[in-house]
Amino acid sequence: MPPIVWRAGRRRPALTGVPAGTIIAFILSTRSLLPWLVAALTAGASGLAGLPAAAQDHPVEYERADIERGAQLYDEFCSACHGDDGDAVPGVNLMSGQFRFATTDQNLRRIMTRGIPGSGMPPGTYSDADQIALVAYVRNMRDYDGGVVTLGDAGRGRAIYEGKGDCASCHRVAGRGSRSGPDLTAIGSVRGAGSMRETLLDPTGNMLPHNRPLRAVTRGGEVITGRRLNEDTYTVQIFDEQERLMSLDKADLQELTPVADSPMPSYAETLSETELADLLAYLVTLRGLVTQ
Repeated sequence: MPPIVWRAGRRRPALTGVPAGTIIAFILSTRSLLPWLVAALTAGASGLAGLPAAAQDHPVEYERADIERGAQLYDEFCSACHGDDGDAVPGVNLMSGQFRFATTDQNLRRIMTRGIPGSGMPPGTYSDADQIALVAYVRNMRDYDGGVVTLGDAGRGRAIYEGKGDCASCHRVAGRGSRSGPDLTAIGSVRGAGSMRETLLDPTGNMLPHNRPLRAVTRGGEVITGRRLNEDTYTVQIFDEQERLMSLDKADLQELTPVADSPMPSYAETLSETELADLLAYLVTLRGLVTQ
């Protein structure tokens, strides 16, 4: 095999002086180099363009919250043309991964934002987060089950949130409430009603990894439990149960572990089905805007 020459001064390595067949064989035998080698070959190795999307773009997994948000966006912006099952456009079946042009997640994002000239696919204006969510949903359409969730009255749901549910004692919405639990100001933009219902009924079983509380024990024996706000190699910042912001040096801790059980109570026995439906109706309205 001839030597591989890297050209300096570029964001991605470029290959020169190597036959395409040799490069492809090298890629297949060196999987760890695949992501950036494929990018470097995109212009020259045109044979890759006809491969299924899964052959060129294979992330390990997508976040459940992104998939659920993507399902909402798809229903609002995409289903009218592509259909609920993604098979309404001839030659395209989003559920089974059959695409005309998109071979990677980046291709999908580019098509979403630029459209396809000369076709019925218009350009769209999506934030980076919405692009990620749509791609996550499209990649998981076949296995996604959003469930059928009944929504009640949002006004009554807000009353439950502030009253019987006592949600504000842990959560914060538009600057009001406690900081001890996750901020819910934009929860309707990142979580679907089905996912939120499961969390209300079984908080521990449906707790997202980044929402899991931490238990820290200092070398002096002090136990600090609370919500992780930020963490780096040397420190961790926690909102403790008294809503105090604690910045801890990891070198001063003898233990730092995630808490297995959620501090949030289950509402399976506390709220009726009607009350749950009302509470969910309120939660899905929380999209980052201040509500009066």
